Amino acid sequence: MSIYRIRPNDTLSGLAARFGTTVEKLARDNNITNPDLIYAGNTLRIGHSGRDSFDAGGSPQGVRGGGSSGGVSGGADVGGPTGAGPSNASAAMRRLADAARSAAMGMGGYNSQGLCATGVSRAIRNALGIGVSGNGNQIDNNLPRDKFKQVNMSLEEALKIPGLVLTWESTSTRLGSIYGHTAVTLGDGHSSASDFIERNTTNSGRTGFKVFMPIA
Repeated sequence: MSIYRIRPNDTLSGLAARFGTTVEKLARDNNITNPDLIYAGNTLRIGHSGRDSFDAGGSPQGVRGGGSSGGVSGGADVGGPTGAGPSNASAAMRRLADAARSAAMGMGGYNSQGLCATGVSRAIRNALGIGVSGNGNQIDNNLPRDKFKQVNMSLEEALKIPGLVLTWESTSTRLGSIYGHTAVTLGDGHSSASDFIERNTTNSGRTGFKVFMPIA
């Protein structure tokens, strides 16, 4: 469950599509009696649908458009293969987790340098030979869709699996509110790596959460 602060022009249906859930669930989880009436500045508790997180038939997650050619395009449900989990992560996913740990230890160790996208881009290049540019809230658009698939899962689930790319549109810090954040899961249930190793990764103060799985 994550927290999202409603922005001007947001709609409950748009947010449901964006976060891979339903209007009914958002309304129920937030005690909203009129789904057509939400207010900018209020917060929403965002859960996920009960479907298998790797079900290719899952709900669209409203990936933002733009970015480089070949990136994940707006509104596409890119799904993912069933059965991926902590015990059977692909070789590419394990390589990416190892490369992310190495990149983080070579940059900030356990202290952020404010260069999360650099760390993640370096890990992807070293592990998979793929060049990905952009800041923390742009990388999701620039991941080539023949090499990565967006998957619908909670942060808690994602952190148990190595080698998933996490992105947030915005965080509570000054720079994070502009550039967002990105990291790679290490598979231990709580840590992620970017320009540093974050030993207790949470959604606290972060919005616009997405998960991407390498299929290279």
